[in-house]
Amino acid sequence: MPIADSSDRQAPRWPRWVGGGLLVLVLLVAGAGLWAYLIARSALPQLDGLVSAAGLRQKVVVSRDGNGVPTIDAANLPDAFFAQGYVTAQDRLWQMDMMRRFALGRLSEVVGPDGLEHDKQQRILGIPQVAHRSAAALSARDREYFEAYTRGVNANIESSRSHLPVEFRLMHYSPEPWTVDDCFAVGAQLAQELNHGRYRYALLREQFQAILGPTLTADLFVNASRHDHPPELEAANVPAPAAQPADDEDDEDMGADPEPVAQIAAPILKPLPANAFDDAYEPAPGSNNWAVSGAHTVSGKPLLSNDMHLGHQMPNLWYEAHLRSGGYDVVGVTLPGMPFVVVGHNQRIAWGFTNVEPTVQDLYVEAFNAAGQYQTPQGFSDPEHRQEVIRVKGASDVSVEVYVTRHGPIISSLIAGETRQLSLRWTLYDSFTDPFFDLNSAQNWTEFRHAASLLHSPGQNMMYADVDGHIGYQTSGQYPIRKAGDGSLPVPGNDDAHEWTGWVPFEKLPSVYDPPSGILGTANGRITPDKYPYAISTMWDAPWRTDRIYRVLNSGKKLAPADMLALETDVDSAFDHACAERFVQALDSAPTMSVRAHRARDLLRDWDGRLSADSAAATIETRTRRELTRLLLQPQLEARGKSISVDGTPLTWESYHWGMSSIWLENILTQQQKRWLPAKYATFDQLLVAAVEAAVAEPDAPADLTNWAWGKTFPLAIHHLVLSKLPLIGKWTGPGYHLQSGGSFTVKQVGRSFGPSERFTADLSNLDQSTLNTVTGQGGNFLSPYYMDQWEAWFEGFTFPLPFSKQAVQRARKHELVLEPQR
Repeated sequence: MPIADSSDRQAPRWPRWVGGGLLVLVLLVAGAGLWAYLIARSALPQLDGLVSAAGLRQKVVVSRDGNGVPTIDAANLPDAFFAQGYVTAQDRLWQMDMMRRFALGRLSEVVGPDGLEHDKQQRILGIPQVAHRSAAALSARDREYFEAYTRGVNANIESSRSHLPVEFRLMHYSPEPWTVDDCFAVGAQLAQELNHGRYRYALLREQFQAILGPTLTADLFVNASRHDHPPELEAANVPAPAAQPADDEDDEDMGADPEPVAQIAAPILKPLPANAFDDAYEPAPGSNNWAVSGAHTVSGKPLLSNDMHLGHQMPNLWYEAHLRSGGYDVVGVTLPGMPFVVVGHNQRIAWGFTNVEPTVQDLYVEAFNAAGQYQTPQGFSDPEHRQEVIRVKGASDVSVEVYVTRHGPIISSLIAGETRQLSLRWTLYDSFTDPFFDLNSAQNWTEFRHAASLLHSPGQNMMYADVDGHIGYQTSGQYPIRKAGDGSLPVPGNDDAHEWTGWVPFEKLPSVYDPPSGILGTANGRITPDKYPYAISTMWDAPWRTDRIYRVLNSGKKLAPADMLALETDVDSAFDHACAERFVQALDSAPTMSVRAHRARDLLRDWDGRLSADSAAATIETRTRRELTRLLLQPQLEARGKSISVDGTPLTWESYHWGMSSIWLENILTQQQKRWLPAKYATFDQLLVAAVEAAVAEPDAPADLTNWAWGKTFPLAIHHLVLSKLPLIGKWTGPGYHLQSGGSFTVKQVGRSFGPSERFTADLSNLDQSTLNTVTGQGGNFLSPYYMDQWEAWFEGFTFPLPFSKQAVQRARKHELVLEPQR
């Protein structure tokens, strides 16, 4: 039989099919990328030339500097705010629309069922109703300004209908006209991010107390420390509050003599689960602000700094702007969707904010009868009822029944596993105002405090400095006076025993003007001195950032703006360092240890306490603290044999999260309270050694512990929620993943999904020497030169000048757009 030559065989056809298919796929992907590129290019904002706009009274000039920051020069205030709305929408229209939808519970209309649970939450909480009431309560003056702003936004929307931002095209919808209600919805959402959710800690405390009893629960939910810096004590030169004494009479001397311990985030399409309390590596966001008098500065005039830590998003949250009209001259960061400047300075004063961390939400356990009525001291009453209809893209509408008692809405459906009827009392339901025009216009301390008195929610620590050399601090916000209790636990709703009877008088809120020390600072820690007569917060943040700020500012060095930036980017952690030293001390006393624990000891011993991205010791110390928490809490919970759930999940040691949890650990490390020592360990040193051994045995710990870099275990991730998914160009639409420095207790406090949303320093000796940068930039279009031009500065720790005088603005001008009334 003849043997056929291999060359005579017909080659199989499938490689050609595959090759052809791959070519088609490549062409499709390239075509999609090219389409997105062309659409985005067509949507780039006009930065130069002339635009006719209906709704303007007179010509407005908008000049932009090298970072795309607009200076708006208007002949009258309504035109200034019209132009603010117009240029903000030029750069951030899709972001504004998504923020509006996120606030109002209308995500599902454009993202489908993925947005449904979030929308239900917003409708039940009544955020649309809050926005509507707030808009209706505006004064005639402020209504004129808000309406001018909305006209500006809508003028941009109408002029952009044929070339909307690419996100609208990808999601197949167009923006509705902007309203004054929408302005307040965006503002209410920020207030919600800052002050909402505290009731979950009341539930958490309730559940721990049911298992552990009051003594251990009081230890866990500690709310004061000797490291606190209440501003009024700084003003009076009073020593810091004394450390809490050990109250364990039978505590033994463990042999060692330990030194005291030394000194919106939420992704739009995937809200944080209700039970996702932050773990050891993802702290709750915190902010910093401080002011120093001229006695501490090179110039002899005050410096004021502020970095507000919020959830990352693309584009970044804040929009920088400079507004000028007559005597109104103010620059800083604005909230897209609302007029005015939030943080910044005018010709005479500068200001900044941090969150008070207030307890302004109370849970009431309501008693309902079979007829659907709830019990009050006057008998049973019908709750208010409304039906919310949620439109869902690609699916049927969903109806949500909302019931509202005299205390607030029933929110039990928002808490997994909750069988009681819980209503939410929240200060936001009483008053949500916008005093920022008054704040922007304030010329002195008295006018600043008046504006502060009008800011009811969210509760804020307001820092002040002026060109005359004064500095000050003022607490703002409404805080309830209760007949009984402090909001730390759910209370019965069928009587009046725990009702709110009024508000803490503004004149009684902490306030300081020109302290003798010349230094004021806050970082979400305790602001009230011992024996303060009112309950402001049942959960302050840990004191370590505040303490670090005071120590650096009080070092004796004459300070300049560069020193302020260095402090804003500081990654020293006294608490982490002290914990590492205590772990080393325990290891030194151990008769035996593993080779890995021995290596961990060497790394910890040589550590300087900086949470640098390349630090292995930072990872080891943090993981050891987590293991220590487990070894302390798990036996206590298991010994009592009770099973209870939090948000539908069994209560475990991992359920514990508290703003001052580090103080609970510090108290154990320094006081060696016997009631917390697990039975299997004879001494606390043995317990600490076991924690180190457990940490270095974790599955993700590398064979060589020197490679366990902090940045690898704690990376930063910033992605555009829509554009990052595009082929070819997606990776260019956000910073992506980066190894970062900083942690829970550093002044540069960061998490995987949050960090400083801006860094601002006002130099009151020369306002043109003030500095400001945001996370990524001004632009919302990924092809804009201002989309990510600030990223390197934010990540690497440098910043930009903030021109203010007419001469400085003129020198910095790169673009000029003229808006004129449409004829």
